[in-house]
Amino acid sequence: MTVAYVPIITSLLDNDLYKFTMLQAMLHQFPQTHGVYRFRCRNNKDAAYPLADIKDDLEQQLDSLCELRFLPDELDYLRQLRFMRSDFVDYLELFKLKRRFITISTDSQGRLLIDIEGPMIQAMFFEVFVLAIVNELYFKAFPDPSVIKEGQRRLDEKVALLHSYSKQQKAEQQATHKHKTNAPPFIVADFGTRRRFSKVWQAHVVATLHNAEPNIVSGTSNVLLAKTLGMTPIGTMAHEFMQAFQALDVRLRDSQKAALEAWVHEYRGDLGIALTDVVGMDAFLRDFDLYFAKLFDGLRHDSGDPYIWGDKAVAHYQKLKIDPKTKILTFSDGLDLNKAWDLHQYFKDRIKTSFGIGTNLTNDMGLTPLNIVLKLVECNGQPVAKLSDSPGKTMINNDTYLAYLRQVFDVEAPESK
Repeated sequence: MTVAYVPIITSLLDNDLYKFTMLQAMLHQFPQTHGVYRFRCRNNKDAAYPLADIKDDLEQQLDSLCELRFLPDELDYLRQLRFMRSDFVDYLELFKLKRRFITISTDSQGRLLIDIEGPMIQAMFFEVFVLAIVNELYFKAFPDPSVIKEGQRRLDEKVALLHSYSKQQKAEQQATHKHKTNAPPFIVADFGTRRRFSKVWQAHVVATLHNAEPNIVSGTSNVLLAKTLGMTPIGTMAHEFMQAFQALDVRLRDSQKAALEAWVHEYRGDLGIALTDVVGMDAFLRDFDLYFAKLFDGLRHDSGDPYIWGDKAVAHYQKLKIDPKTKILTFSDGLDLNKAWDLHQYFKDRIKTSFGIGTNLTNDMGLTPLNIVLKLVECNGQPVAKLSDSPGKTMINNDTYLAYLRQVFDVEAPESK
């Protein structure tokens, strides 16, 4: 009996908000920029079977993906977001991903090789779709009902945890109210589209957590889920936006400032969370002067020790004579609810916080999740890279450029083990 083919991605809204926000900025300011993206599974050795086994299914899924168009009600939803400009939504009405820009192959070690090369206003929109498809195809090999049962058990634990945090938070708010101080709220958003167990499971998890504690889990990075569930779509920029400026018409040393300036020009006060770890937190703060510190609402953490990072951010605002309590730190690196709550407790008296949780929300099934990424490695024919605060996250095939980047931004190379 032949199993009927079922497309995984059925809506172009089933994507993270930051893909739309970066796409709009690139379309308006750098439409001719060319990019090369490479796929990598950071934990290949932990996979239950070679990812090369899903190649044919992935090819078929990409064929379907590249037939999709935005629907009228989806475009209407995007028009309601005040930071989406009308001409950009008009562009999306004509938008269609081009299959020729993405190629799939395998190597002798059973690894899956995915290369995207083309205009960034096309290439950058593939990433989340491709990662979500790879995940779902891989985990289809685990159809045992016990997997879903275990996932539900863990989800129930998360609901109970959220209820306990809500009670604790209400008690703290009552206590601080007596002293006429307001403790900032504990806020969590779903960031789990790229590494979800499945599309259906992500929708179930997000709806369950949002219904359980809507004041805590109020947002999701997934635009389709935000539309469907009436939640807040969350997202600003990713590393690729900042990295691209390493190859645009500015001095390399000025690339971060140029990227932040372009963002401010595009959004004029909206979407004011800046990503800090493209060349490391210390190098970022050297560029994040009073001008940017006043223009941006806060910072996002995505690598390195979150406590050290947060303390540096608070100290930086204090040094600039800015009250940290008027700013927000968004944490998004390898979190679960316990880690997020502990960070909130540590920082809440000094600065506002919010948390984006990915894999631990949408792929906590008792199975080993894939640690997969699809990163920008070249732009306009030049190498680009991220000098992450977590050395294992650095991804580039050009050691010469990496050494140059470290020299320009005065970043020490990590000690070899």
